[in-house]
Amino acid sequence: MNKKLLIILVFLLATTPVHAAQTLTLMLDWFPNIDHLPIYVAQQEGIFADAGLKVDILTPSDTTDALKLAAMHKVDIAVSYEPQAVAAASQKLPIVVVGRLVEHPLGVLLFLDGKGIDKPKDLEGLRIGYTVPGMEDILLKAFADKNDIKSYTPINVGFTIIPSLVSGKVDAIMGPYKNYEAVELKEKGYPASYFEPCKFGIPDYDELVFITGMQILKKNPSAIRAFVKAIEKAITITRQDPDKALATYFKAVPEADRSMESKAFDVTLPLYASTQTHDVARWQAFADFALASGLIQHPVKAAALIKNF
Repeated sequence: MNKKLLIILVFLLATTPVHAAQTLTLMLDWFPNIDHLPIYVAQQEGIFADAGLKVDILTPSDTTDALKLAAMHKVDIAVSYEPQAVAAASQKLPIVVVGRLVEHPLGVLLFLDGKGIDKPKDLEGLRIGYTVPGMEDILLKAFADKNDIKSYTPINVGFTIIPSLVSGKVDAIMGPYKNYEAVELKEKGYPASYFEPCKFGIPDYDELVFITGMQILKKNPSAIRAFVKAIEKAITITRQDPDKALATYFKAVPEADRSMESKAFDVTLPLYASTQTHDVARWQAFADFALASGLIQHPVKAAALIKNF
């Protein structure tokens, strides 16, 4: 090769700008916890970076903030819940569900052992709490209807779950997570059991999903797709080496309660999404249930709400 040409090529290579990583803002549904572990694995293990992404992880002040900000295009991606996504679609908010994080419900109908509750019908006439008005109380009513519970007293306990059960304020609560409150009760010396609604008449659904705004997806589909594929890889790595993944999470979230989160991880590991492909029929079944039960007021076409890459 001509020496002069070689010098020019070297100069061009040295002065060609390196493309900066695409920055995405990701808002969690709540404070960092074990449900989000694959996100931190993707961040800490360089999976996002390998995909050409820099992901800024944000924490909301309320569990509904992330979805609202995604709909307003104030954040690129939000971690949210399938029921909230369906409700948002019913209200014509401009969102698209692009990925999956936890593929089955974590929320259960929780009660202490030794209370004579062995089957749903045993809840007849009892005081049953719920955590989120407008959602968990409606799910509770649907659960009661499906299981022939004709009389019960619903009580809004908010997030005072453990005190409400331990003090006897309520006999059971709809909405606690089986990987947290059920585990915490046992840790505190109060063994508990639960009914999983999707095993008693409520359609199965994704607990946690990734949502983006329609305009964000239209503007930058390649970055959103890269994010979803990175999460898929992170979940695969988590399944292959759970101990390393958990250690990675603790490094990223040093304030986490290691004992509690380790136990929560054991419950959550099998529930991380096995695929990033959305099941349209499964989504439609839940959307139809949501309309029939009063969770939403307007019908939702699942195919228009979700995006498979």
